[in-house]
Amino acid sequence: MSVEAFTCSDEATFDYFAYGSCMCPVDLKRTFGEHTHLYVLGPATLPGYRLGFYRRSKRRECGVLDIVQDPVAAVEGVLYRLPRRLSDCLDEREEVPTNGYRREIVDVYCRGQQYMGVRTYVVVDKLVQELAPNDWYFEVVLRGALTCGLPEQYCWQLFEHMHRLQRGGNAWGK
Repeated sequence: MSVEAFTCSDEATFDYFAYGSCMCPVDLKRTFGEHTHLYVLGPATLPGYRLGFYRRSKRRECGVLDIVQDPVAAVEGVLYRLPRRLSDCLDEREEVPTNGYRREIVDVYCRGQQYMGVRTYVVVDKLVQELAPNDWYFEVVLRGALTCGLPEQYCWQLFEHMHRLQRGGNAWGK
């Protein structure tokens, strides 16, 4: 079944840009309790931002991803079209009620088309320096990037950045 066929039902939807562990539909399924592959529109690009591990997750006990405005950068991720009934559950996962992340509305590009008014999440209280992910988070982020077809070069950059942080480095390409 195509995404278009699934999302053209009477159910209200919203578009969501994932750049961290939510890129992995299998991990997102754990949150929603239902298959999420059907909601994937495809790999997407968010211009004007860069990734960074500027949040310490108490639940995961490691650094987790955030996006930071940067006019010369772009973040690759996954664009979902989710049923509106999952909105509160996604906010809970992103710790919106406890000020972990906050919603941000952005414009992304997916398969040659611009999507405007897309929801993503941004860390509320950013760390001063990046904090390394643990092995589990490292793997789920990379699995999501590969599963959903992010560009190979970007996947390698993401891998190198996470690996560098785990080895004690602190910046992209340094």
